[in-house]
Amino acid sequence: MDLLVTIKEIKGRCPAYKLGDSFTLKACYQLVSDIPVCMHGLAALMPFYNALRVSEPAQWGLDGKNDKTKAYIHCPDPCEYTAGGTVIFEISKVE
Repeated sequence: MDLLVTIKEIKGRCPAYKLGDSFTLKACYQLVSDIPVCMHGLAALMPFYNALRVSEPAQWGLDGKNDKTKAYIHCPDPCEYTAGGTVIFEISKVE
């Protein structure tokens, strides 16, 4: 099972992504991307990517309010204090 990671929201200013950018975690261990991938954001995904491949987001408390099939994670940049930007990642399973 592959995971599609899409940039859902940016709070503040992110130098790496723009809204709607995406990349794929193929078979949950191969990063496939046409864009550069931010290591900070990738680090936020690392604890969950393999679990999301085989289970539902609700089991990890990552499910969305309106769509229980998608998971939501954000990068660790505390934008209010760093003048940076926090990115919200939307993660979907892809057959």
